[in-house]
Amino acid sequence: MTNTADWNFTDFVAGKTELPSPNLAWNTYGKGVEAMGKDGAPEAVQQPQEPADDELLIRIDAVGLCFSDVKLIKQGGDHAKLYGRDLSIEPTRLGHEPSVTVIKVGKDLEGQYHEGQRLAIQPDIHVEGKSTAYGYTIPGGLIQYHTIGPEVLNADDGAYVIPVDDSISYAGAALSEPWACVVGAYTQRRRLSPMDGGTMWVIGSPDDTVEYTSSQGIGNPTTIVLSNVSETVANWIEEARGEGSTVIVDDGITPENVAEKSANHTGETGFDDIFVLGQTSAALIEEVAKTIAFRGTMTMVGTEPLDGYPQTDVGRLHYHYTAYLGTTSNDISAAWGEERNRADLVPGGVTVVVGAGGPMGQMHMQRAIEMENGPATIIGLDLDQERMDRAETMLGPMAEAVGKKLIIFNSGEGQDAVDALIAEESGGTGADDVIVSVPSGPLMGESAKMMGDDGMLVLFAGVLNGTMAPLNLSNVYLHNAQFTGTSGSSIADQESVISSTVEGSLTPSHNLAAVGGIEAGQAGVQSLMDGDYAGKVMIFPQLVGLELTGLDELAEKHPDIGALLGPNNTWTNEAEQLLFEKYHS
Repeated sequence: MTNTADWNFTDFVAGKTELPSPNLAWNTYGKGVEAMGKDGAPEAVQQPQEPADDELLIRIDAVGLCFSDVKLIKQGGDHAKLYGRDLSIEPTRLGHEPSVTVIKVGKDLEGQYHEGQRLAIQPDIHVEGKSTAYGYTIPGGLIQYHTIGPEVLNADDGAYVIPVDDSISYAGAALSEPWACVVGAYTQRRRLSPMDGGTMWVIGSPDDTVEYTSSQGIGNPTTIVLSNVSETVANWIEEARGEGSTVIVDDGITPENVAEKSANHTGETGFDDIFVLGQTSAALIEEVAKTIAFRGTMTMVGTEPLDGYPQTDVGRLHYHYTAYLGTTSNDISAAWGEERNRADLVPGGVTVVVGAGGPMGQMHMQRAIEMENGPATIIGLDLDQERMDRAETMLGPMAEAVGKKLIIFNSGEGQDAVDALIAEESGGTGADDVIVSVPSGPLMGESAKMMGDDGMLVLFAGVLNGTMAPLNLSNVYLHNAQFTGTSGSSIADQESVISSTVEGSLTPSHNLAAVGGIEAGQAGVQSLMDGDYAGKVMIFPQLVGLELTGLDELAEKHPDIGALLGPNNTWTNEAEQLLFEKYHS
């Protein structure tokens, strides 16, 4: 494998004092791909020759494109992360998946960074708790050179950059961000126990004779609201509460007045923790669940199933990390904690990936295959046969090499055929894990039915808060079912991906499907909108004259590069080096 430290692309690191002119960029001025750049081309922008004292001057070596970019292009300044910004006056720039090289270091950052240092950027940046993401609020990497300062290097979690080992290609480093999102989907994001200082709601039934306990206490909430609880439960809460907790009795709860009662006690924020004891009304649970606060929990305790499937906000499961916990034990704390609430795939189990043909679906399948102690059977479902064929060609040999079973199945054959396949592979119990990478509430509800009683549903695709789907919440307390999901990542997630890549236990660049130079930025985004490629699209801003090209086509146009690609035309460091030698200006 070629070491990128030896690549001859360091002229400006080695002491060259002037940046190239022009410095090309794809700034975005509104909605639609036509709002990128000027007249369908990247524009020349001014870049200071020296960074400010608290800045780094960086070269963008590679930047991956993502369906999140499409969302911003479609919504423009209405995008949630742009806060109503008028892009015609204050443009932004796509490119939240960059691999960069430090060209110059501001004097205040000397000793922390050095010229020639390679970095990846974690785009999910927060300043004083507010999202100011790179590639959204902060103009991103679809540019050849630019500066980054405190907005990236000194935010809530410190510096949102990660050092990159020289053994990783530019494309591989850029792919660490989407791969971090995949890894992050299996990292516990939910809060799994009551919050001290919060607001708690205890909902019961007046004729409930169960004597509940909690070996781990109930936390120390500021306010505890009791609704419809028995005298036994009221006495228990009185004994269990902390000295700083105030108990308020508010009886007469019905599905029709839940929202009003919640607003009376919490305003618009909702309850941090809700205990639902011995209830079987799906209609009540459905309304109560709407009052869970951001990162709030609802602990359900009972031995009888609900009388239906509550319509559940799958958008908030994804974006607000709402946690549904449960147990059949009288000790309600048995519902809490990591041991009870898993976040990763069942070892030796059956995993189903819905939307498996797209780039992210393929990544989820690849992760399941490469997991040392992961599932034994991976079923990929999709409607696009061409994409599925590509996925099977790329991932089939990987699965065979590690003794795992990969089944790529066209879900267009109908739900009955899908159900029969899952029943056959699971022995009739249902899938252990179902990952949904398609942003559709109805599909999420249907996918949940593929789970076994104690299965886990991972909602990787985000849908708007308020998107409802029927979920079998009874299985949360009866059988320990899990409902979780996110498509974001953290600095730690991205560090983990880079570390795994260096170790050789993860191969991010297998997902690359097309490449292009700086002029191909707009075409790359359009290709995502049109679904032209089954894998990731990568733009190399330092390359000039390279139109957007699929790897299969690249191998045909440049047989010398094709000879350096891996099996089934997968990306390699060697192919990347030769591409740069051909197209680097």
